[in-house]
Amino acid sequence: MNRADMDKAPDDVAGMFTEVAARYDVTNTVLSAGNAALWRMATVRAVSPQPRERILDVAAGTGTSSAALARRGATVVAVDFSPGMVEVGRTKHPKIEFVEANAERLPFGDNEFDAVTISFGLRNVEHPKVALAEMYRVLKPGGRLVICEFSRPPQVLVRAGYHAYLKHVMPLVARASSSNPEAYDYLAESIEAWPDQGTLSQWIRGVGFTRVAHRNLTSGVVALHRGRKPEDAAIRATTAKRRATRQRRSTTEPAA
Repeated sequence: MNRADMDKAPDDVAGMFTEVAARYDVTNTVLSAGNAALWRMATVRAVSPQPRERILDVAAGTGTSSAALARRGATVVAVDFSPGMVEVGRTKHPKIEFVEANAERLPFGDNEFDAVTISFGLRNVEHPKVALAEMYRVLKPGGRLVICEFSRPPQVLVRAGYHAYLKHVMPLVARASSSNPEAYDYLAESIEAWPDQGTLSQWIRGVGFTRVAHRNLTSGVVALHRGRKPEDAAIRATTAKRRATRQRRSTTEPAA
């Protein structure tokens, strides 16, 4: 069975990330050839944290992105479902609040955060659309969503080279730098299985976000997606009704 199957078990994936937590940041820097820092800078600019804002960083890992957001003066809450990642994050960034939780069941009330962001984590959630709906729920009206995720390069030659890197080069680098190279086999497979930029944009709109757009980074190896929770209560109500209708249909329609 493909390890990147979209029906992945949360406990298994969380355990896998716990195993690599100690060297996670170092391995990411090596595997991305230093691009991870550039992607993080682009994400922070897109979130545009402001002093006194409250920002939720979902799938925060060891808190590297959370710390970058907090340096802009915002109060950041870091959430991750891996106990090992949370433990390392609390040690590295003692001033940031870390919460161990699943993105599909965020332990926060409605309309709590000015911005929600997730970097390279939505791909690891069992039900991504459920997680997106939770992010929508905890955002204040007018709140900002920013997603940084691996994607599909639109240019054929770039895409071919990228896939060759995932298949042949990344496993060798992971064996040299990671405490659990098999976890990076999963990483490559999950990237290959992940939908393209247009599909993810549809998912974001589908849970109610407006002003949805994306921007490719590194020739589309990564894409930065944005959305807003509508400020208008009537728009939010209409969206909620449509979402509820879709959910009812998905549970009553017979399987193909």
